[in-house]
Amino acid sequence: MSDSGKHGDDVRHIHAYNRMLEHIRHLGEEAGKHTRPALRHLIDAAELKMIELNELTREEAVKIGAFVQRDIEHAADYLNRPENRELIDWFRFDVGQVESRLLELFAGVADQTRLGLLALEQQARRASEYHTGEITGIGTLQCAACGEELHFHATSHIPPCPKCRGTIFTRDAARDG
Repeated sequence: MSDSGKHGDDVRHIHAYNRMLEHIRHLGEEAGKHTRPALRHLIDAAELKMIELNELTREEAVKIGAFVQRDIEHAADYLNRPENRELIDWFRFDVGQVESRLLELFAGVADQTRLGLLALEQQARRASEYHTGEITGIGTLQCAACGEELHFHATSHIPPCPKCRGTIFTRDAARDG
């Protein structure tokens, strides 16, 4: 594949991440306040929707769905800790710089899933590694090798660490202080 073809897929996958958040939020709103389906069910439904609309292949939808699930679970896990009150603290930067629609989408999905994710708490902790080449939503990642922080103000692919070229990152919002 040419570099221009890969770039086109990168842009399309980043757009797909944001669209999948939109589908999940819409499906969660339809489920009502008292009968929230499991997060995985919502992501599966969003993946199918994007496949049906020919926005993604099945393989792409599953991969991006995993990225979305990881970020939502991590944000919800953060919010479920008694010492944490606001999603804005999880992002670890000025949310005024974030596209308002993306912030609204992410916050809406994280809030909808907050209560249902208590049972997934241990799974979320195990899934807290982020790797170069994956897609992540807004927030701050920290290089596992050197501690360098990468700030994402929009949905993006995770690059190698600019300081040490490390490829593994965490979103350790608990280290704020």
